[in-house]
Amino acid sequence: MSPSQFAGIDVSKARLDVALGDQFFSVEHTEEKLTELVEKMKAASPQLIVLEATGGLEGPLVAYLAEAGLPVVVINPRQVRDFAKATGQLAKTDKIDAKTLSRFAEAIKPQQRPVKDAERRQISDQVTRRRQIVGMISQEKNRLSRASAQVRKDIEHHIAYLKERLEISNKDIDELIKSSSLYQETAELLSSVPGVGPVTTASFIAFCPELGNLNRQQIAKLVGIAPLNRDSGPRTGARHVWGGRKTVRNQLYMATVSAIRCNYRIREFYLRLIAAGKKPKVAITACMRKLLTILNAMVRQRKTWQLSAV
Repeated sequence: MSPSQFAGIDVSKARLDVALGDQFFSVEHTEEKLTELVEKMKAASPQLIVLEATGGLEGPLVAYLAEAGLPVVVINPRQVRDFAKATGQLAKTDKIDAKTLSRFAEAIKPQQRPVKDAERRQISDQVTRRRQIVGMISQEKNRLSRASAQVRKDIEHHIAYLKERLEISNKDIDELIKSSSLYQETAELLSSVPGVGPVTTASFIAFCPELGNLNRQQIAKLVGIAPLNRDSGPRTGARHVWGGRKTVRNQLYMATVSAIRCNYRIREFYLRLIAAGKKPKVAITACMRKLLTILNAMVRQRKTWQLSAV
């Protein structure tokens, strides 16, 4: 098969639907079949393999493909659906989705990003679980405020249990990062910045492997804090930020709010923007970009905050 052909794989819990050039076939979503599929892909040598992000179901397959040296890209499902609508494909089945992914790969040729290694996948799983536990604590606290006397004790016990699990999760994440010399060094670099705590550090390690490998415009767009134009004809629309990696962006926001209070460089920048008449929301977003630029340069140069010349 020609190496110029493209592949799309629609991932579900039970099955993988594969469009490979003019071929279409399905395989069971099992470890044994994953190995067979990877071997078939290696023999076909497609120019690009595209999958949708499916809440983690795609993770093992992506890891297998990447470890085999195959060019694989995971993309946002919204992009594929918009592409399908733009090409007039309104019907939706697993087979159609796989073929749409293949056509998307050929037409758009999305840029490959670093694929998580086994250590990074473990860290991202733990960080995700930590976020879930924090969410459950918040939900239970909301229930506690309006619970009857009969159930308050049960909710309080559950909150205490979840807080214990949160402490364990924090220790597990810390140990995973310390077990890797590369990630431990990155964590030390990031945490040297006033305002950047362990949760933000772990989130960047887990969900932003591109940090330090892109320029400041690219990393801002990747995270979703780059101002995007909305102009049409003579009208000049307001610039807005949207898209990007929500998990990283949320943690960057929290770190920025903290940095505005305790980091002289970010605080000075924020106050200068406010004095210039910028709204607080706009000023915070600008501070997020500045902090991200600093973190990106520090990781690229392997310099701590004190030594960084950014």
